[in-house]
This record gives sequence, structure tokens and C-alpha cells, in this order.
Amino acid sequence: MHPRGIFSYHCAGRSGSLRAMKNVVLDGYTLNPGDLSWDGFKKLADIEVHDRTPANLILKRAAGAEILHTNKTPLTADTIQQLPKLKYIGVLATGYNIVDAKAARARAIPVSNIPTYGTASVAQHAFALLLELTNHVKAHSDAVRAGEWSKNADWCFTVGPMMELAEKTLGVVGFGRIGRQVGAIGHAMGMRVIAFDSMQTNPPDYPGFRFANLEELLAESDVVSLHCPLFPETQGMINAKTLKRMKPTTFLINNSRGPLIVDKDLADALNAGRLAGAGLDVLSVEPPPPDNPLIKAKNCIITPHISWASRESRARLMQLAVDNLAAFLKGKPQNVVNP
Repeated sequence: MHPRGIFSYHCAGRSGSLRAMKNVVLDGYTLNPGDLSWDGFKKLADIEVHDRTPANLILKRAAGAEILHTNKTPLTADTIQQLPKLKYIGVLATGYNIVDAKAARARAIPVSNIPTYGTASVAQHAFALLLELTNHVKAHSDAVRAGEWSKNADWCFTVGPMMELAEKTLGVVGFGRIGRQVGAIGHAMGMRVIAFDSMQTNPPDYPGFRFANLEELLAESDVVSLHCPLFPETQGMINAKTLKRMKPTTFLINNSRGPLIVDKDLADALNAGRLAGAGLDVLSVEPPPPDNPLIKAKNCIITPHISWASRESRARLMQLAVDNLAAFLKGKPQNVVNP
């Protein structure tokens, strides 16, 4: 069913009543820590922005709201049922698992997400992780600042093995927008690119590219970069069994979804030297508990889910969220995940 079939909410020509609508942002800090503006929302409806909302305050802050925006603050079926005025939920992210979309649909409440906004930033961060693994930039900088270069008998030194990416094989798991951008960057750096995707269509025109099945990709790749969505069939796809298919010289990159990897299995492989290294921007539980085995695993770089967080990327997200709300207010909701 087309979203307009059940989510028709006609507000055109009612600017006075729109201004009175209550729009609550439950957790706006990660999107806008102060360097962006909420003015786009203010032009559409009254807005109340909270940096963070703990679970015990969700109902209090959302009470009376007709519009709710959330990034990671959960909106369960029980919460939605206790908000009788609620007419629209805007997710300030691509993933929307924190909203019970079925419960919202039962009340004809559209849930709109931001399907694409950070392609360039996420692909760039994947290579930031990879280049740190291959070139050890931070470790070399730390050594220089500690005086090791000044005391060195030679004109240069290294603190670990360095690897050239040209002529290496990059295996991209998930060849959507981000995966294709990662492949293009890898190709520009002289890498051979292969990809695994359930939809093996529209191959890029650079030479040497080919689609492969997952087993082939894992066995052949010098770098495996994960860029697929989290589905039941992809959860835990990198595990003890699949890790054994990979060469001990391979680097694994994941800035897609943490639960694609079984944390303990990857930590065990790294600590045993069965994998050269891993660069991760996501973990199975976020924030991670202090005993997550990957935090202390060998040759494992972890950043705190920041691939999306460049100012340019967040500005696009903000504008797209405003566009989603404007479309809803015109009676034509867009990017609806629960039609």
C-alpha cells in the first residue's frame, strides 16, 4: 500500500494551527551539538528540543506531542499507545529499530526515516580506519611526540609493518550506495574490487570488478569491508566459521552495523593472529560494556559510531528530516518505513 493510502493528514493552508502543533525532539544532541540550527523545524511547527531523554522521562516529555523526533530514544508500543495526540514520528537516522513501527501503523502514525545522507562520510571513515591499520599514523605520531625520532640513530623509523593497498583485493559486502562508494575509493587507490550483494546488478565500469559469493569474497580479499543492512540473515555473518575462510593477513572493516559480527569470535581470531587487524566504528551493543572482548583485542581499532557525524553529513540529515516533516504536513508523507 502506498503511504498516502493510510497516512493522509491534510494540513495545507492551516499555518496558524501548524504553529500550535507540538514537535518534540527527544534526543537532539548527537545530530546537533550546537553547530547546526533547528530553524527549519521552527518554520513548520513549534519545537521543543531535548539533548537526551532518559527512559523514565519519555512519556512526560512526549505528552501532548503531535510530532515526535527521535534518534536512539526508544518508542515502544506501550509508549505509543499512551500518546493519544501523536500523529507523526520522525527518525533522525536511517535505522528505525528503536520505534515499534507496527504499533505506530496500527494507529495510522507514519514513521519516516532518513534513507541516505552520509554516503561520502561513511565511506571516508571506512578508509580512515583502514589507513590507520595499514600505516599506523597515530602510533607513529605518538612515538615522535614521545621523543623517539629525536633520539633515533637513523633518519626515519617505523613502529610496525606498513602495507601498500595498491594491487590488493578489496571485498565489499553489501553493494548499495555506501558499498559502491567504498569500492570506487578502493579502485582509485589501485585496489582490485569484488563485491557480494543479494542484488548483483549495475556493476561499476572500472576494470577488474566482479561480483562474488560470500565464501569466495572472504577467501580472496586482503580487506573485507562490511556495508550491508542488519537483517536476521546477516546478523552474526562474521563468526568463527566465516573468519576461518579469511587469510591471516586480511583486515576487516565494519562501520555498518555492529551485530553483523560476533564480537567474541572476532576477538579470538585477532588475539590468535588469525586475522591481521580490524577497524570498527560499530559494536553489537552501544555504548559497549567495559568487558566487550574487542576493546582489548590485538590490532583492533574502535571508534564510537562516528562515521555519520561529519558536519556536512549531519546538515544533510537535518534538512532531510525537515523535508520529511514538511511532506507529512502537506498530507504526502515520504520515506515512510511502515506503510
